Amino acid sequence: MSGTKWTEKYKKKIVTGPQAIKKIKRGTRIFLGTGCGVPHHLVLQLAENATHMADNEIVHLLTLGDTPSADPKFQAQFRHNSFFISANMREAVEEGRADYSPIMLSDIPKLFKQKRMPIDVALIQVSPPDEHGYCSLGISVDITKAAAESADLIIAQVNTRMPVTHGNSFLNVRDIDFLVPYEEPLRQFEAAEVDETINLIGSYVARLVENESTLELGIGALPQAVCTNLQDSGVRDIGIHTEMFSDSLIPLIEGGVVTCAKKSIHRDKVIASFAMGTDKLYRYIDNNPFFEFHPSEYVNDPHVIGQNKKMIAINSALEIDLTGQVCADSIGHRFYSGIGGQVDFIRGASRSPKGKAIICMLSTAMDDEVSRIVPRLSEGAGVVTTRGDVEVVITEYGLATLHGKTIRERVLSLIAVAHPKFRNELLNAAKKMRYVFEDQVPFQVQGTYFASEYESQEEFKGPDGPVTIHFRLIRPDDSDRIKELFYDLSEESIYFRFLTPLRSIQRRTLQDFYDVDQDRDVSIVAVIHTDDEGETERIVGAGRYLLDRSKNEAEFALIIQDEFQGKGVGSFLLNHLMRIAKSKGIDTFVAFVHPQNIPMVKFLHRTGKVVESHLSISDEEYIFKLGL
Repeated sequence: MSGTKWTEKYKKKIVTGPQAIKKIKRGTRIFLGTGCGVPHHLVLQLAENATHMADNEIVHLLTLGDTPSADPKFQAQFRHNSFFISANMREAVEEGRADYSPIMLSDIPKLFKQKRMPIDVALIQVSPPDEHGYCSLGISVDITKAAAESADLIIAQVNTRMPVTHGNSFLNVRDIDFLVPYEEPLRQFEAAEVDETINLIGSYVARLVENESTLELGIGALPQAVCTNLQDSGVRDIGIHTEMFSDSLIPLIEGGVVTCAKKSIHRDKVIASFAMGTDKLYRYIDNNPFFEFHPSEYVNDPHVIGQNKKMIAINSALEIDLTGQVCADSIGHRFYSGIGGQVDFIRGASRSPKGKAIICMLSTAMDDEVSRIVPRLSEGAGVVTTRGDVEVVITEYGLATLHGKTIRERVLSLIAVAHPKFRNELLNAAKKMRYVFEDQVPFQVQGTYFASEYESQEEFKGPDGPVTIHFRLIRPDDSDRIKELFYDLSEESIYFRFLTPLRSIQRRTLQDFYDVDQDRDVSIVAVIHTDDEGETERIVGAGRYLLDRSKNEAEFALIIQDEFQGKGVGSFLLNHLMRIAKSKGIDTFVAFVHPQNIPMVKFLHRTGKVVESHLSISDEEYIFKLGL
């Protein structure tokens, strides 16, 4: 329907901005559309006609751009109430001139529909009506649809630049009280620049994304980094089920990474409730059937989210304590953002077959002066996601898997992904709180435990058929897995490895396995995944070398679980250690072998690397030297 036709047909409903605002009574609650879909012309008219207002509450999810009604000079006329504190609201909330209502995004529509928060007036923005009288809420369906349907009075800014989006995104003109034709550019949002650190976090997230996964993406530099890393990751048939998305999704669609072809529900559709981006994005989604927009009570419903197989929820945090409690909406007593959809998607992903709930954050704040991983949350900080909900925490230093782990394991995992300069400070605090053993060795590693150059994988013949074994750096939280490896060894294997018939392994001996600095000494473990989700690891082998700098020789030792001996695991592990050592300029490996350990003697000779071998002076051990 052309602009002329619809204006003629609905001319009884058409008013100007000032005329529409004067329909609003004093003391009423006014809802504003969300994000880039905010009806900016009507927002400005509110401020310009403030003399007609008094004690009006303005509620919204997220606002962008100028919001003059939040100016201190309008305190008698307007008080904002935000479900998510955006940058243009923080000062007002902090000064007590505006309110913050913490609530899960999926629950907000019920506030409106059940009249627990009655909406008197809804100020929204829509596309022009089609030939059937339907206007699209376009890029802002979210809680806007529920607010409009619950409001006593609906005032809609009709903007020809609003995209028509498919899904449950339409309102009929008969349900709208006043139409304000006003064309203006939609608010635009450009993500922050992706720096090297953010990109590294994005690369760790991308490691967890498998073919046919379904993703939740947010807004900002981190989702951009995730999308960038997925472009070259080789994954395919990715689906999208997310509360919102931005321009970063377009290259994944055009590159064939995101197809939604294998989704469990809403196959062949991107499902979202709102979008924030640039004009390029708005043009891309306009009347594009690949995208469906639905209200928040549906998109953010954990039951719906959990129906997506391999659902991966990606959310952020401001602070995490050593037990895994996540603060995401405040900095101490100061409210900073909101709960949003974090808990909705984390719980939904947890219900999903092979789903993953991920929390991402930089390891530090304030120019590396403050650790975001802390012994206890700051005074006043609120828990958005409980320690029972968190599954994976990612910083630029790697991934900490917390789900189902003890407090001791959680502490060691989180310290391992904290900034190196805070690790031992955190460890000392954990000791005082009795979270870890008092004799827990300090962290020596000054970088990451998740460096890809140390990682590899290979398929071997296992006891029950082919099995993929992953080789990676040992971590402090591997202590219990190393202990399990020890008790899986035969008495003979224990004797040849430790040169004494041990019946138990001391904690100090366990700690020696991972008490490395990755400069002078390196420990690699061979792990298999024992669950469908790939989260539970079992160590079936370990190898370590220790460098003698004066000779540029490194003593090495291997230990392989009995059922994996003779299957090539030891050879692969040794070659992997050699590659690492050679890259660090080491010339020679040295091994000390018990004379009765004939399998190890034969193994070393089969490598073809032996350049020297002889019995020690005491005849108690063979000394082998291998050239790298």
